[in-house]
Amino acid sequence: MAELVIVRKSIRKKTFTSSLKKHKGLLFLTIPGLLYFIVFCYIPMYGVSLAFKEFDVAKGIWTSPYVGLKHFEMLFRMQDVWVAVRNTIWISFLNLLFGFPAPIILALLLNELGNLKFKKVVQTISYLPNFLSWVVIAGLMFILLNVDTGVVTVIFKKLGLEPISFLTSRTLFRPLLVASNLWKSVGWGSIIFLATLAGIDQGQYEAAIIDGAGRFKRILYISLPGMLPVITIMLIMSSTSLIHSNFDQIFNLYNPLVYEVADVIDTYVYRTGIGSFRYEFATAVGLLRNLVGLIILILVNTTVKRVSEYAIW
Repeated sequence: MAELVIVRKSIRKKTFTSSLKKHKGLLFLTIPGLLYFIVFCYIPMYGVSLAFKEFDVAKGIWTSPYVGLKHFEMLFRMQDVWVAVRNTIWISFLNLLFGFPAPIILALLLNELGNLKFKKVVQTISYLPNFLSWVVIAGLMFILLNVDTGVVTVIFKKLGLEPISFLTSRTLFRPLLVASNLWKSVGWGSIIFLATLAGIDQGQYEAAIIDGAGRFKRILYISLPGMLPVITIMLIMSSTSLIHSNFDQIFNLYNPLVYEVADVIDTYVYRTGIGSFRYEFATAVGLLRNLVGLIILILVNTTVKRVSEYAIW
């Protein structure tokens, strides 16, 4: 029996070695990606220790004195932190509620288009916003929504309506964030779902047409079931966004007048860490945020795995 185990291990080792030699070209191509994660993701992780220290610039991160859970205790006592947490969850939930199904719907609609030229035009137009930075989009929104000279204000005045300050309204700022995020990401997000639809056996559609199934029934019984594995995996991966937010978008659009409804964990960490030089406290907030995101990911993946066969692990 022991000899059999040794033989199996030897075979596995030879297979692994031969596989490495066979795919050495592809493995070589992964080196830039690995270096990126090592340099920018793993090496900086030593900075997480700041959450448990009283940072002294003269002493540096390594030799600064430990203070235990002092910053976490302070975190739970501060009202501003809980306002940021509440805003993060609420804005992220709205983005997930409207932003997750939108690319799926767009992909299904594009898949049903028979005119290929028109389909390509629609795809191109929907993809373009993704290549604009939030700095550019924020500038466009300021031009359009300026309460004095904005295009929307001019239209409102022409219609005899009172101008609305969208960017300083606590009621309208969140819908504005969700709408602008949807406009920017829906086209690009539909790519993976279009690729999934392209992989579905076209014979199923032809058989359904022969049986008299209309477009809606073909979508309901062929397209959606074929997309279900990818939809499930994307939903699991998107679940962590409930505790994360689009920093670039909010930072370029918000202002002190809407902090109460727009200040999220990322912007709060930026202000307290960079603006107020409270690096330890900002690190503690960020560390707790990432820990909660990891817990959410594990819980959602475990739940999905129990009710269906599709999960990340």
